[in-house]
Amino acid sequence: MAGSPSPSRPLDGRISVVTGASRGIGRAAALALAEAGAHVVAVARTQGALEELDDEIRRIGGSTTLVPLDLKDFDAIDRLGAAIHERWGKLDILIGNAGVLGVLMPLGHVDPKIWASTLDINVTANWRLIRSLDPLLRMSDAGRAIFVTSGAANSCRAYWGPYSVTKAALEALVRTYAAETESTAVRTMLVSPGALRTRMRRSAMPGEDPQTLRTPEDLAPHFVRLASPDWRETGLIYDFKQDRLLTPRAPE
Repeated sequence: MAGSPSPSRPLDGRISVVTGASRGIGRAAALALAEAGAHVVAVARTQGALEELDDEIRRIGGSTTLVPLDLKDFDAIDRLGAAIHERWGKLDILIGNAGVLGVLMPLGHVDPKIWASTLDINVTANWRLIRSLDPLLRMSDAGRAIFVTSGAANSCRAYWGPYSVTKAALEALVRTYAAETESTAVRTMLVSPGALRTRMRRSAMPGEDPQTLRTPEDLAPHFVRLASPDWRETGLIYDFKQDRLLTPRAPE
């Protein structure tokens, strides 16, 4: 990459993929990355919402490639990697944000199809993204892979089984990938947003006043920070609520 990025555009010229980019955390992250200079490959299921995102990114002087894609279509994730390789030959930033709540009910009452679907989106799709995009991240001078987790991975509250289990599995997946890329230029992080004003939070906590919560836009600048070439940490969790890095439990 020729020249040095300006302080106001620390991601100038970098190629990024954001999943779940049409709303909530993903949309806010995509806008922040674009404003920081990155080209955003925006992945989501809804074409109309992606087009609205594209309009907003163009309004702030950024650029996007829209990819309407259901992350349960694992072959399409492979095709995404092939298309990025053909067009750019590398990937600088991956934001694995897309996730689903599943259902809130006792484990014994969860429908097997809902269990499988939650696992597909929250875990397997992210593994398929790593599988497809890892070679491209390694081709970057500073590949950055950032995945969105939750405190539910450790709290294990009653009735939150599918979500808690899949977020715990995601953390194990991402930490393993961080260990496997530790000696490369790829840095891998988890982000735990805490309670934010999102549609998922509203579904989980319908009686909560959303005006008491911070917004995805409050979190978004931290994706830029973690995605920047000068970020050096790997395999850690950035806890937005506490504004600090958490080190996962050391192995026994």
